[in-house]
Amino acid sequence: MPQEISKETVAHMATLARLSVTEEEKALFARQFGDILAYMDVLSRVDTSGVEPLYSPALHAPAMREDVAERRRSREEVLQNAPERDEGLFIVPRIV
Repeated sequence: MPQEISKETVAHMATLARLSVTEEEKALFARQFGDILAYMDVLSRVDTSGVEPLYSPALHAPAMREDVAERRRSREEVLQNAPERDEGLFIVPRIV
């Protein structure tokens, strides 16, 4: 049975995400969110007691080299990409 998600809840989530949504979108998203939650309820009833956890669906090969820190670029090379620089340092906008 579908979960009830109100248009007010959708509007609140949209505000938190800084999105503007129309009344039609609120109704659509409320129905879709309810459908998603209903499907999560179905999945939560699946017996997974005999299933080993899967940490990644991809097989990962071991690293091909030692993970050692090394300096590959000089300060001058890195600073060439900076829009503003002064005496070997990046100039960035002030954030308060």
